[in-house]
Amino acid sequence: MKNIIQSGFLVLLAFTVTFVACDKDDDTTPANNDMYSQEDQMGRPAINTVFVDGADKDVFNTTTPSEQSSKFAAKFETKLLALNNGYTTNALGMDAATFTGALATDVLNVATSGTTTFFDGTNVLTGRRLDDDVISTELLLIFGGPDGTANPQLTDDHVDANDKAFLTTFPYLAIPH
Repeated sequence: MKNIIQSGFLVLLAFTVTFVACDKDDDTTPANNDMYSQEDQMGRPAINTVFVDGADKDVFNTTTPSEQSSKFAAKFETKLLALNNGYTTNALGMDAATFTGALATDVLNVATSGTTTFFDGTNVLTGRRLDDDVISTELLLIFGGPDGTANPQLTDDHVDANDKAFLTTFPYLAIPH
């Protein structure tokens, strides 16, 4: 009998918590019609970190991606040529203006069909797999020259794999330490 009373109490408690938690005031609309604002942007790892000066971070992070290239490409190009004053084209065949215009639009593209990769030597910026070596790819495109072989000491971060294997099923991320 005591177990039945305890079970009934637990069921009543669960219903009470459920109804209190599901109050109509839990609307996701911000109070007073306030708008949410974007605070940070990092579609392509390290691009924001390397190419956006500290004074421009807040402006870049809150600029709509469709407007980023027109506002920041020239600054990115100046930074690219300061990092690699011998830059002509990269392994994608992009000159400095074309490359920095693409970089300044900080979005991660996604291919809805075909290979998904950041860069695999053939496919470029069609998405990103967890095991894509994004930083080495970016270094290769900045310092590697037209065929990717220039400045070999600067084209690889020498981190060739994650410290733990990625899972083969969802959520795919590596098991934490």
